[in-house]
Amino acid sequence: MAQLVWRKSTFSEPGSDTCVELALDPTGTVHLRESDAPGVVANAAPSAVAALLVGIKSGAVPRS
Repeated sequence: MAQLVWRKSTFSEPGSDTCVELALDPTGTVHLRESDAPGVVANAAPSAVAALLVGIKSGAVPRS
């Protein structure tokens, strides 16, 4: 598999090591990790990530 290209949230503070990062692989799977624990990766379908973001933005999923 090709190397994943990780992207940090645009809400992350510059130089911060506690950011959410996302990567998309060629199969369409979304990979999520926290930059302070790069070896721990969660995988999800794009539709699941989209639903999570809608829930966070609407307040249905609380931000911590």
